[in-house]
Amino acid sequence: MALPAQFSLLDSELNGFLFAPMGTEKSVLSALTRLNIDPWAEGARLANLPKEAAVRALALVIALFPQEHRSAADVGEIAARLVELLPRRSAAVSPADAGAQARRMRVPAIWLFWIGLGLTLVTLAARGLLPWQ
Repeated sequence: MALPAQFSLLDSELNGFLFAPMGTEKSVLSALTRLNIDPWAEGARLANLPKEAAVRALALVIALFPQEHRSAADVGEIAARLVELLPRRSAAVSPADAGAQARRMRVPAIWLFWIGLGLTLVTLAARGLLPWQ
């Protein structure tokens, strides 16, 4: 079975980030794997964050390596260099996309309302508290 395109090592938009050297680790991929962090999921998560937030989040991960004795400035520089290799997501959302997203968020709320109402009616009926019983 073939991997989805986002996990393909040949075409991945995360390759520049994942295979970048990181200190004594051969790559970001091996470093994240050693920390038991899914490299592709982490790369995608960081790519969706604003640049400053991604740098801070990655700096925290880099600081987890006890073998590396780095200053906070070094960790920040490494994180900033690596974040530059991430694909950037468009921050602008078109009005059509915003409307579709709002509708998707509204649907579960409507279903929850109707399920809650149904459960309330069933509970009241089971206790014989409905006025028409």
